[in-house]
Amino acid sequence: MEMVVCVVPVSPMRKEDSHRVEMVSELLFGEVAEVLERTRQFTKLRGLHDNYEGWCQSGQLAVVDHQGNTWHKRLAPDWITPVEVNGQRMNLSLGSSLDMFNEGKAQVGPFSMQYSGDSWDPSLRKFDPHALCEFAKQYLNTPYLWGGRSVFGIDCSGFAQQCFRFFDRQLPRDSSQQVELGEPVGFLQEAKPGDLAFFDNEEGRIVHVGILLGPETIIHSSGKVRIDKIDAQGIVNGDTGERTHKLRVIKRVS
Repeated sequence: MEMVVCVVPVSPMRKEDSHRVEMVSELLFGEVAEVLERTRQFTKLRGLHDNYEGWCQSGQLAVVDHQGNTWHKRLAPDWITPVEVNGQRMNLSLGSSLDMFNEGKAQVGPFSMQYSGDSWDPSLRKFDPHALCEFAKQYLNTPYLWGGRSVFGIDCSGFAQQCFRFFDRQLPRDSSQQVELGEPVGFLQEAKPGDLAFFDNEEGRIVHVGILLGPETIIHSSGKVRIDKIDAQGIVNGDTGERTHKLRVIKRVS
């Protein structure tokens, strides 16, 4: 089994091996993936953190011997986390993996890396829905980006996934997968901070997710990460009053 690690701040993960096709997700710096296939410029891989598959540029990856079973335990704790790669500064996103560093140093293929900051170990954090909600607010005004998982751009399910990851809760990549987790909450009035609200389209397919701050407000990525009002019918844009998403179900992941 060949393993690779992302050696750039963000590597777009595409549906096919072309720059012209849809970006379905991203690998963040330090995240490890299993190689499934290679073409001239791209590598098809499966990310170890969520088992999501896609094509990344081969030049943004480096082969590693590590099997990855203990990686992704230490995360970059700051909005922007600087590291040094071959003597040059590289700015990492919140949530990047720092597990490759041993006493502040790492050597991955031709890349010599140094890091002198702190890290966040989710396994040492007790799951606290209120703390999760406060953490989520760090992302406010981050632009929406289809397939995004970083502070440079993030989609709705990537936002939920990253926030829960910091509190040692692993969510799948897509909202249609995330809705399968947790216990249903019968009514919005019974919702608690940290509950996940899911929204469907006219065909009944789950297409959106957000994190409830309480029974009347939600933080989610739509245009940007924002806080909006919510009622039994769905989300109401706090700026325009427009009803934007139709509520389908609420789930509690604990």
